[in-house]
Amino acid sequence: MSESEVTRELIITSHPHEVQIALLEDKRLVEIHREKSSDQFSVGDIYLGKVKKINPGLNAAFISVGSEKDAFLHYLDLGAHVQTLNEFVKQAIEKNKQSIANFAYQPEIEKNGKIGSVLSSGQQLLVQIAKEPISTKGPRVSTEISFAGRYLVLVPFMDKVTVSQKIKSAQERKRLKKIVQGIKPKNFGIIIRTVAENKQVDDISEDLRQLVERWKVAVSKLHRAVPPTKIAADLDKTSALIRDLVNESFNAIYVDSLSLYNEIKTYLKSISFDKTKILHQYKEKQPIFEHFNVALQIKSSFGKIVTVKNGVYLIIEHTEAMHVIDVNSGKRVKSNLSQEENAMEVNLIAAAEIARQLRLRDMGGIITIDFIDLAQSANRTQLLNSMKEFMAPDKARHTILPVNKFGIMQITRQRVRQATIIETAELCPSCQGTGKVKASILLEEEVDNTIDFLIKKQHESKITIVLHPYLYAYFTKGLFSKKMKWYLKYKQWIKVKSNSDYNILEYRFLNSENEEIVLWKTPHVTN
Repeated sequence: MSESEVTRELIITSHPHEVQIALLEDKRLVEIHREKSSDQFSVGDIYLGKVKKINPGLNAAFISVGSEKDAFLHYLDLGAHVQTLNEFVKQAIEKNKQSIANFAYQPEIEKNGKIGSVLSSGQQLLVQIAKEPISTKGPRVSTEISFAGRYLVLVPFMDKVTVSQKIKSAQERKRLKKIVQGIKPKNFGIIIRTVAENKQVDDISEDLRQLVERWKVAVSKLHRAVPPTKIAADLDKTSALIRDLVNESFNAIYVDSLSLYNEIKTYLKSISFDKTKILHQYKEKQPIFEHFNVALQIKSSFGKIVTVKNGVYLIIEHTEAMHVIDVNSGKRVKSNLSQEENAMEVNLIAAAEIARQLRLRDMGGIITIDFIDLAQSANRTQLLNSMKEFMAPDKARHTILPVNKFGIMQITRQRVRQATIIETAELCPSCQGTGKVKASILLEEEVDNTIDFLIKKQHESKITIVLHPYLYAYFTKGLFSKKMKWYLKYKQWIKVKSNSDYNILEYRFLNSENEEIVLWKTPHVTN
């Protein structure tokens, strides 16, 4: 199936403190995003920070931006024109400098210089979040400030125009570059994005106008600002996803919140993108994620063990430094195929699911995949090419290494956010997460003591015990059952009922009104 034939839908649900966004391709969940109202230090946010510490050994600095852990800034993330930016920021803070049109450029920094020669402790610095805080690490930042729009990326103090390499037509690249050079403000650089291909001058010009306006608003906040201060925020995740994902191939966007529906509609209009007709407000009573089968796909896709099909399954382990995926064939063996052919078939099925899982969980860093061993080098090459094809729609930068002789493939994938890990396991009702359950002899003694207490101390006359069918059978089976022994001991019947909803070690006592009996005190097991 070609890229254009894939049905793409965004399903968006709004909660009081969170917005959840699901991307479906042919009704299959491929990405899930969560935007919390309390989220800070998101990729693209711009802060006025302060240099806390210079680390010559790492050739990096730690920047205070208000996060629990100081942000990390490497020398290579400074950008060639950091001296110019620093001088402009200083004048914007002290003298309310606004325009960069005629601002004098400072000398570019050396490509292989030392950070101590550029920055000093206590210095104020304008930085942009490049990677969100992950685990015990603070955010990673850059001084190469940029504002991303629908068709363009605006970069102050770059003063040149570049075109996305994904636009292959030389004629189209030349056309776009000529358009942008004609409208580009002085001292601003422009990166032309892939989606700008075949767009008209009016669309591109409006996008640039909005980006310049965002820069002006950010600069206006610098006057007398005291670090750490957020100067500008990237678009919220919902709008950013629509900006980056929604194109002519999209079929529908469904949202269950009226206010969010109106926000998205306004944003779609603001980017001069004729897609408002694909936006729908969901009004049914059934939760939107259940209606579009998203909830079920989340439950089946985020566990440690992921079942693929025909017995093939994956085991996915997340560690601090990397992710490890083990491919298992289960019982999938075709007698008419050789061992090599069976292994190849299983690996290809697994590879397609792994590519989906990387996007779905937003797994980044190093991913190690233990495929089923392949003896033939041609098959290992085919598996590599297939994995590249499966991962082609993934917008995160990634590198795929060939399968080695041990059947191991390694993938590095851009990591800018914490991997999405949704806990699909529930607390065991029998052991409450301890991994231990009561011995049957202790359970029996506990029930005996409770009955004795209820009859002798609380003077209950009619008692019903409700328990799991397994325990029900244990207490009622046989002529001289526990139930009969209770009657002989107390001269009254203890009614016993089963309830399959109970966990195996759960039981409750009811009175004649079918109300649960509350004990006056906790009965003790006697020796």
